[in-house]
Amino acid sequence: MSSAYLDRFARVTNYIYDHLDEELDLARLGEIARLSPYHWHRIYQSMLGESAVATVRRLRLQRAAADLARSDRDIEAVAKRARYGTVSSFSRAFHDAFGLPPAQFRQRSQEMTLPAPQANFANAVYPVTIQDFASVPLAAIDHVRSYLEIGRAFDMLFGWLGTRGLIGPDTRMVALYHDDPSVVPEAELRSSAAVVVEPGFAAEPPVRSLASRAGRYAVLRYKGPYVAMRPAYEWLFGRWLPQSGYEPDDAPCFEQYLNSPRENPPAELLTDICLPLKS
Repeated sequence: MSSAYLDRFARVTNYIYDHLDEELDLARLGEIARLSPYHWHRIYQSMLGESAVATVRRLRLQRAAADLARSDRDIEAVAKRARYGTVSSFSRAFHDAFGLPPAQFRQRSQEMTLPAPQANFANAVYPVTIQDFASVPLAAIDHVRSYLEIGRAFDMLFGWLGTRGLIGPDTRMVALYHDDPSVVPEAELRSSAAVVVEPGFAAEPPVRSLASRAGRYAVLRYKGPYVAMRPAYEWLFGRWLPQSGYEPDDAPCFEQYLNSPRENPPAELLTDICLPLKS
């Protein structure tokens, strides 16, 4: 597909992320893509595996989950920001996506992220294995902003790869996180959205070639929504690592996504958090 179509994908992807508070119907997205709504919708769904309407709904609900977990907005305000007319309709949609009503999701998220007594922290258990990984070639698009917004880079990457026929059912998604969010401002956090590719892959801007680090890793298997993943990181670094006998290596953590948020509800998402270890 021509570079003009790639530009259309990039424009629409960025517009959706930047205008979630506005009306985003197919006609408007067709205007951004400079295609008729009918043709734009078919192209988008064929390339990305979900309709544009489903993308907008999914991103608004993900942002609502972050609002519930990390802000003091009341549920009515969160529902309104997610473009739902009533709290009841928002609650139904949120429950369908996250497996909990909004109030319970907020309570559980805050209980998990508040400083906990040492005994409770010690009892938090996630499965961790030690694995040795070979280096693999990656195709990546870099992202600078909140880690929770790395989906923007993934959408652009999949659009670029899809036009070249490089997306298949076995495509492995990986995200590398280069900064510590406890010390680097959210707007400056650096990450890379990537997929594993065949050796000899030829990258072109905005995609670049990377190679994953070979070596030993602690791998924590996490199940649940991405927005609620922080306690797993805190347990891995604050409890498991000091008692493990291992030391972290000077390399970024990465996440391997074992299933897709387009095909699975947030409560069923599986992620491997991979912490590099010194041999």
